[in-house]
Amino acid sequence: MQSDIRRTLLEMFTNADGDYVSGQKISDLLGCSRTAVWKHIEELRKDGYELEAVRKKGYRIVGKPNKVSSNELLLGLQTTKIGQYIHYEESVHSTQKIAHRIAQEGAKEGTVVVAEEQTAGRGRLDRAWYSPKYTGAWMSIILRPSIPPQQAPQLTLLSAVAVVQAIQEVTNLSPDIKWPNDVLLNGKKLVGILTEMQADFDRIHSVIIGIGINVNQQETDFNEQIKHIATSLRIEKGEEINRAALMQAFFLKLETLYEEYLKNGFGLIKVLWETYAISIGKRIIARTMTANIEGFAKGITDEGVLLIEDDEGVIHRIHSADIELSAKK
Repeated sequence: MQSDIRRTLLEMFTNADGDYVSGQKISDLLGCSRTAVWKHIEELRKDGYELEAVRKKGYRIVGKPNKVSSNELLLGLQTTKIGQYIHYEESVHSTQKIAHRIAQEGAKEGTVVVAEEQTAGRGRLDRAWYSPKYTGAWMSIILRPSIPPQQAPQLTLLSAVAVVQAIQEVTNLSPDIKWPNDVLLNGKKLVGILTEMQADFDRIHSVIIGIGINVNQQETDFNEQIKHIATSLRIEKGEEINRAALMQAFFLKLETLYEEYLKNGFGLIKVLWETYAISIGKRIIARTMTANIEGFAKGITDEGVLLIEDDEGVIHRIHSADIELSAKK
């Protein structure tokens, strides 16, 4: 009930577009006393909202907190499913762990776990993912697709396309996708994607998509180990980015592509992914657990497997590897 009141109150201020909302109007719409209105306003202030109160005019929001709480993400959200249920934490070890737990407890499809900070964020191959407080978009999305388990890797590629499209829309920057799950800007890592399943042999119970986007870090925020390979939208754009707006854009892009995928299959997603991919048509080196394979990246299969043609014309199917562009032309 309290969250419903908070959402209604914030929607009132948003619809007012910077104008004052009278205490009486708030009282009428919330169905509460003027004293209760004052208490709700004070709760907003405690959450970091800056509100101006003027006698005979009412209240208006003049500043918002630098957070990606459920209030900020739900306000103005255009999706019907993804992001409609938000599990927000200030600091966690990993949003993936929480998402796995609540998925097993029956969390609805589209539920998003969001944190301001991850102290033990991780990426593919269990590598660490640096997730400092109030700088990025650290989240995990719960999906429950009716697809065979072997098709789940397609959702990683779908998510990468959605992230790129959201970044383009919000910042006008044009990232590249590096197979299988990295998004780069000017050759530096910007986004990591980790897809995990809860499934039986023939049935998916849930797919947990972990997304980490470097949004507002400055160069001094990256340590010596990663500063030469990592970047953020703020560094590349030269200005601070609204994290909540970026995440809302991502939720909408993801939902749109996901619905297309469930209805019509992987075809369109594959074409879009190859359009954004930095390696397709270029000579690359795939470093697998057993060998280094060098050749031209020809594309991906419907299962998301990377195809590399070596110098003898042999096509290699790459399921897991680290990819880098080859110096040889």
